Amino acid sequence: MKTVIRTLLAVAGLGLAGAAAVVFGGLYDVSARHGHLPGVSWVLHTTFRNSVQLRARPMAEVPPLTDQMAALGARHYDASCRHCHASPGETATQTMRAMVPHPPHITDAVADWKPNELGWIVYHGVKMSGMPQWPAPREDEVWAVVAFLDRVSQMSEAAYEDLTAQPQAELAGLSYCASCHGLDGHAPNPQVPRLDILDRPYLDMSLEAFLGDLRHSGIMQHAVTEVPPEALDPLAEHYAAQPLGPAAAQDLDPALVARGQLLAEAQEGDDVPACRSCHGPWPDKLRDEFPSLSGQHEPYLRSQLKAWRDGHRGGGPVSELMREAAEDLEDADIDALAAYYASLPPARLSR
Repeated sequence: MKTVIRTLLAVAGLGLAGAAAVVFGGLYDVSARHGHLPGVSWVLHTTFRNSVQLRARPMAEVPPLTDQMAALGARHYDASCRHCHASPGETATQTMRAMVPHPPHITDAVADWKPNELGWIVYHGVKMSGMPQWPAPREDEVWAVVAFLDRVSQMSEAAYEDLTAQPQAELAGLSYCASCHGLDGHAPNPQVPRLDILDRPYLDMSLEAFLGDLRHSGIMQHAVTEVPPEALDPLAEHYAAQPLGPAAAQDLDPALVARGQLLAEAQEGDDVPACRSCHGPWPDKLRDEFPSLSGQHEPYLRSQLKAWRDGHRGGGPVSELMREAAEDLEDADIDALAAYYASLPPARLSR
């Protein structure tokens, strides 16, 4: 037994000595030009695949991946992911191909993954590969990207260009912003907030919160860094000056709308404060920190209320007030409130 123990200790000592030589002596060649030793790539990729499959949430927990989500995800992909994974019909650059491991073309990258697994990869990223984690703690936003990835292998180059096209505009940064929010702030995609119902102080506060990492959104925190800093004030001024657009066509459940009104007016239950006391609808101006919700898109309202409830939103001077107001909301309450405010005519609280 003593001989066995001595042998094991000797083997362990040799292993530690070898590891120390590799780490501190620089014996392992990390050159991307030479690549990995035979078998290393297989070990790493197999470890990666099994790790994702073990940790990905069940498919039953993946939300419906709609075309509207895919449109938003495509624009985020185009701004933040395309430079490594290319796009449909696009050839990977030589620089992409020279990376170790090289990022696969997007149509190949998604080929063997299920939506729940793609959600895990997009949110968590992959160590030692250049694949970043989602730049915000909110997980709900990643499903827009997954909705796009779920369709990209069957997407033509022309379809991708249609999804990511930017309208022409002379104001710096406006073409980029308008690809999601529209030139007039009346976002055609219900996954994106309407800006035409928001006032200038609230727009300024929101941009500052995104830039300062005080308000979490992987999509918007990336977007504000795509625009030159000096362009943010003119962009806020532009959107604040736009006239109110028409009500969006929304298929709303009348029963949900009716219950949402009761909740907003604090006529049902004791756990939900009166939403309209801060968010209207009122004819007079309230505090700048309170955004108008009247006429906002239902899916966007639903996602934001869930983010407030789950502790993933903030960034303003009254954030704690809103967190306390939302912390007891059930999913059914959120659905009703979102439907009620979406049913109202578009309105600014200060106009």
